[in-house]
Amino acid sequence: MQDVPNSAPAFAATRHAALARLQAFLPDAGRAYAARRNFDLGPGQHRHVSRLSPWLRHRVVTEEEVLCAVLGRHSRAAADKFVMEVFWRTYWKGWLEMRPAVWTAYQAELRRALDRVQSEAGLRAHWEAACLGQTGIDCFDAWAQELVDTGYLHNHARMWFASIWIFTLRLPWALGADFFLRHLLDGDPASNTLSWRWVAGLQTVGKAYVARASNIAEYTEGRFNPPPGVLNTDATALEGPPPPPPGPLPASEGIDPARPTAILLHEDDLSPGWLLASGLQPVACATLAARGNASPLAMAPAVLGFRDALMAETAARWSARLGPLTERLQTAQDIADWARDSGAAQIVTAHAPVGPVADTLRAVTGLPVVRPLRNHDRRAWPHAKAGFFKFKAQIPRLLDEMNLRQVA
Repeated sequence: MQDVPNSAPAFAATRHAALARLQAFLPDAGRAYAARRNFDLGPGQHRHVSRLSPWLRHRVVTEEEVLCAVLGRHSRAAADKFVMEVFWRTYWKGWLEMRPAVWTAYQAELRRALDRVQSEAGLRAHWEAACLGQTGIDCFDAWAQELVDTGYLHNHARMWFASIWIFTLRLPWALGADFFLRHLLDGDPASNTLSWRWVAGLQTVGKAYVARASNIAEYTEGRFNPPPGVLNTDATALEGPPPPPPGPLPASEGIDPARPTAILLHEDDLSPGWLLASGLQPVACATLAARGNASPLAMAPAVLGFRDALMAETAARWSARLGPLTERLQTAQDIADWARDSGAAQIVTAHAPVGPVADTLRAVTGLPVVRPLRNHDRRAWPHAKAGFFKFKAQIPRLLDEMNLRQVA
């Protein structure tokens, strides 16, 4: 399997590109992935992982599609590590869905940190150096520059980067989570926020992730080897309140296909076929570019462009069944005005998990907003009440319920 040539975009904003990447990865999704998935060999060399996350995050391809393809090629035992990686994303979403206050608390923490940046010159200088990749820590600086240049980082590098940001550079964790969310093509409120909390020792209280030079040297195959004393390996988990207990999950809302419907596409679910399968015949369609709630700072142009292009491509592929298109609505008022003017009696859109899209949809008034849950989320999220290993025990049953084709 070869990487996309440097002259072409690494992540083209089309479903065709996602399916091509999936097909290219399938031969390596079993034992080869398990053996080499932790190795970060540098930009253009991430051939040991799927690199499907930018499309999967936006559900241009769905979890069921990816799992079906992988388990049609490999046994469950051989593909176990990759299957777990797919379900980690599901787990994080379900965990945060039952604890939306954690997202709200992160946003408040970020605002406080940004206020400090404005008033503390030393903190501002160190934060800017970290974002620019000018700290003098070779591995960290290379990852910062790769992230900004490509919109992607290997998962192992993300963990090392976050640990160095928090425990060696001693920068506020929320600023690091924001840096990732603004630049990652697969930036996801749940996976990103909760992963940074996990590294900091806030998610699993008192248990932090510490980046070690030996681990970096081994899994970059010597590309980086921080000298002794550069990294803080005596890190203490950050202090903070324990995670709140889980609350109720949203009920899956039924669709009445007889009502005049305006269908809304958003960045959290760009595979609308399951909504249309209910018999909907939309009188209008729009795409939502909910940008005001993700960060007080500007999102990277590459991230916004990727999302806009994915939504436009999705609308074009489904145009014969979606109705007249209005692109890039931004606010709850935009949505309400568009739906009213289209003559709709309801707005139908896929349920958006905790994050900027959900924040925008909750503020829509004037027409009912019907937000059904995908079966994948409805089945899996109730098991995300505690740690991942309790959730992991449910994965075989969840796979059985999907009725996925697999090899013996």
